[in-house]
Amino acid sequence: MGTLGAFDELWGHGEPGNPRDALAALATWVADTPADELHRRRQSAETAFRQLGITFAVYGDAEAAERIIPFDIVPRIFLADEWARLSQGLIQRVEAINAFLDDIYGDRRIVEEGVLPPDLIFGNPQFRPEVAGIKPSHDIWAHICGIDLVRTGPDDFFVLEDNARTPSGVSYMLENREAMIRLCPELFRAFRVAAVDSYPDRLLETMRSVVPHRCGSDPVCVVLTPGHFNSAYYEHSFLADSMGVELVEPADLVVDDDVVWMQTIAGRVKVDVIYRRIDDDFLDPLVFRPDSLLGVPGLIAAYRAGNVTVMNAPGNGIADDKAIYSYMPEIVRFYSGGEAKLPNVETWRCREPQALKYVLEHLDEVVVKLVDGSGGYGMLVGPTASKAEIETFRAALIAHPERYIAQPTLALSTVPTMVEAGLAPRHVDFRPFLLTGSNGVQVVPGGLTRVALREGSLVVNSSQGGGTKDSFVLLPDDAARQVQMLGAMVQQQELPS
Repeated sequence: MGTLGAFDELWGHGEPGNPRDALAALATWVADTPADELHRRRQSAETAFRQLGITFAVYGDAEAAERIIPFDIVPRIFLADEWARLSQGLIQRVEAINAFLDDIYGDRRIVEEGVLPPDLIFGNPQFRPEVAGIKPSHDIWAHICGIDLVRTGPDDFFVLEDNARTPSGVSYMLENREAMIRLCPELFRAFRVAAVDSYPDRLLETMRSVVPHRCGSDPVCVVLTPGHFNSAYYEHSFLADSMGVELVEPADLVVDDDVVWMQTIAGRVKVDVIYRRIDDDFLDPLVFRPDSLLGVPGLIAAYRAGNVTVMNAPGNGIADDKAIYSYMPEIVRFYSGGEAKLPNVETWRCREPQALKYVLEHLDEVVVKLVDGSGGYGMLVGPTASKAEIETFRAALIAHPERYIAQPTLALSTVPTMVEAGLAPRHVDFRPFLLTGSNGVQVVPGGLTRVALREGSLVVNSSQGGGTKDSFVLLPDDAARQVQMLGAMVQQQELPS
């Protein structure tokens, strides 16, 4: 069932029909639910997503500017003990990211003690000297993080990249779960699945926990969107509506005497916490890009004065940089005093001559990425690339090696996926979401599983044709009871209409 010798999360390294012990109930469901029924349920979910307007924009694609992300009906399952181990590593990593950001915009101990080369920080376009010296409320920089993980074996999880700017995808996690509960209720009777629908409440709790110290007892929180043309606008509106807070555009906000006000038909209302979904460059034209029409003039001055909390904090982009990522084991060790519980994927920094030499000699074997790239763009997957693509990247590497990192081509784990020809293995990655407030770090018990729908493809990004699955995190339970219950249900043909 696997591809490229990959570990399959249902079947392990074995053949279909011999599932991993704890997932026998899912194997029973997959085997006994007719393929046309799985197709029907998947189509029903996608129809609902389309009606709800759950779309994303593909910039520069005139033929399909608005699309839904394809949804797969076969869930991905994490066992309770797997999730416990992952959570420990994720919390350690996010705590280190926050400590790193607080340090490089403050005392800069990690540079002074020689752990990181200075030019990697201060020559990085994602480093924002404009916010150096600012102490965000409660010393928290990365309030919302999405840490992308890949799996290569039963116990082998690796961090692929960190997302501490404006990580997206949580609305798909929530809507995928809603669809699965409606379309596959028998799975939730067979498995004890941790709920994810509390995420909006957790997010609002996090926002209210990081209000500026001088704020009153009833803080005003808002979600700041660049507008409905943004690719993630649905998510912005969904989260604001779910939390019961205002969704605002920059024109709705004004800064007066270093205080942010929201303009309403009833007059001005003081704003205490802004969950911003606008990139740093466009956030405040008085500080960053003066030509930005998306920003709020004076916002950074209000932030510096301690009158408003901006989450995630301006300047966080440097934690997403893939060259910084390559140092995360050292960063975790520096701030936590221990080894990283979640390892990185082996990474060659092309800025280093020996690493560059190795990568140039093995371009047909490795994955090459821009250090500031995202969305699957600016990337070479050597084993599937043409000779022309390889030579193009060779020239780019020689010209600007500092802009790239390279990694081995991993055999990402697969999960059975419903494609036109029936069930087939497809490679997946995973983005769990973490919230950091004054009450500590919370790991949401679920996340966004992205699936590469093309056979053999390792690129899961929605902009590159990927889809999504629901991600079940199991609570401790008796696996034998699951098999017994689901077997009885299938025999009775308890299938939703």
